[in-house]
Amino acid sequence: MVSGLINANPVIYEKKQRQQRSTQSLPADEYAVEPIDQLEIFDIKDPEHPYSLEELKVITEEAVEVDDQNSYVRVTFTPTVEHCSMATIIGLCLRVKLLRSLPSRYKVDIRVAPGSHATEAAVNKQLNDKERVAAALENPNLVDMVDECLAPSYD
Repeated sequence: MVSGLINANPVIYEKKQRQQRSTQSLPADEYAVEPIDQLEIFDIKDPEHPYSLEELKVITEEAVEVDDQNSYVRVTFTPTVEHCSMATIIGLCLRVKLLRSLPSRYKVDIRVAPGSHATEAAVNKQLNDKERVAAALENPNLVDMVDECLAPSYD
């Protein structure tokens, strides 16, 4: 994680109880279309704390819009503090998680919640610029940080 915490004492919320997806409910044909839902992005760890983005209320089910019919996903996240320097890393983690789990036909839109960050417009621009995202993912240090956030937790 990161030294010199931006938000040393975040508020921790309880995780919502969810039913685990079972492999039995998956189609036998690996190429069959399966519906996409909000659960695709939960269980991502915060880059600064040993908690999930859900536990910090950075991301909620209500903030994830999935339009499976039109192959569109929009995620709006809320940093824990207005001056959070990890906002772009969090957004990058969300984008990478979706890139890895969704079919390539999906358009993904990642946004900071309106009024929740001091540099909201700049962060939104960075997170939705394909060239900037590609450049970020060429940085091995950033990729390591993203992979650490996306590593499964076994709570």
